[in-house]
Formats: sequence, C-alpha cells, structure tokens
Amino acid sequence: MQDCDSSGIDQRFQVRRLELLDKRKGFIELLQQLTVCDSVTDKDFEDRFKELSSLGDDHVIAVIEDEQSGMIVATGSVFIEKKFIRNCGKVAHIEDVVVDANTRGKQLGKKIVGFLTDHACSTGCYKVILDCNVDNKTFYEKCGFKQKEVQMVKYFI
Repeated sequence: MQDCDSSGIDQRFQVRRLELLDKRKGFIELLQQLTVCDSVTDKDFEDRFKELSSLGDDHVIAVIEDEQSGMIVATGSVFIEKKFIRNCGKVAHIEDVVVDANTRGKQLGKKIVGFLTDHACSTGCYKVILDCNVDNKTFYEKCGFKQKEVQMVKYFI
C-alpha cells in the first residue's frame, strides 16, 4: 500500500533505515532544520540508536542518503502503539519528517512518508496518524492523510 504517488522520483534517493554511521552524514543537522535539536555526542547518539534499534519494527527511523554527496537529506520516523481497543490493535505514529532545504522539490518527503506508511500497514496497524503544522497540511493530504479533530499539547520543558 503506497499512499503517496512516488512516480517520477529520482531513483538515486533510496529510503533505508537509520544506521549508526549516519550521525557523521549530517543526520542531527538535518533534524535541526525541523525543530530544536541540540548537538548530540557520539556516545549519546550510539546509546539512543541502540535503544531504538532494540525495539525492532516498533520504532523505525527512515533516512534518504544522497549518493552523490554522502549526506542524509531526508528522514522521518514511525513508532507503533499497541492498544487494547480494536481487538488489541496497533496504531502507527509518524514523527519528525524533514527534507533538507537544499533538496526539497524532489518528492523525497513523499518517499519517506510512503515508506513509513507501508511499514505501518505491513506491521498490522489499523491506522497511522501524525501531527503537522498548517503549512504542511496540503503535503500530507497529497500523501492520503486527512484532517481529523484537534491536537492538544502540554510541554514540560
């Protein structure tokens, strides 16, 4: 199931799972284009990478590496919430989707979201949800998402 039309997307940009060496390929700097993301030491990155990797298919971080530059130019993550409702169903949550400012317009965001959505479907989720700002609403609608209800948030920091 591919919710986003990825036809015509440059094939040199392939989606794969995050690897430990991706920190050196600009992964953290890419996240800084999305939101507050302080510098992360190599040890902290490795510790968090191992922690998330231990969750297997329940938490996947996808990346696209530009084969020419060797840099990570797009990323997004999906985690699976296991529920009691819907016959102990599962819901996927997509988070932290960002494409490098210099690489936008190549439909890499669609590739990332399609990969994450496919993963959610293949792991048996009955739905996938995400939060986005108003400026990104049209993009996600093109990926097959629709607005539902209202988001609320309470920050602790």
